[in-house]
Amino acid sequence: METINVHTREHAQLIDITREIQELLSKSNMTTGILNVFVPHTTAGITINESADPSVAYDILAVLDRLVPWREPYYQHREGNTASHVKASLVGSSVRVIVEDGGMKLGTWQGIFLCEFDGPRTRKVHVAFQSN
Repeated sequence: METINVHTREHAQLIDITREIQELLSKSNMTTGILNVFVPHTTAGITINESADPSVAYDILAVLDRLVPWREPYYQHREGNTASHVKASLVGSSVRVIVEDGGMKLGTWQGIFLCEFDGPRTRKVHVAFQSN
């Protein structure tokens, strides 16, 4: 297992970490198997989505903000970041990617994103390799 530290700059942002994960995969010498990417935080997530057009990440954050507003009178969590926890639950904390011929089998436009919902912070992303 390897760990990436990602420094977020905004309260909410999607950060493409595909290149960093591919570098770890290349160093691992794994040619075929499964790659597991996991974020051990309750106010951050991991997702796979389009990485070619940055407006997609913006739109994802905008839709999540409409679905789960930052402030609501009925939130009870005392830290004041309930929306971050809900968004992290909706997105999820991990993804799995097939590895073949030493590369991730992502679609043409796909990338792996750390989803920050309560930043700025330094986030850990764990990457585990399961070879066949």
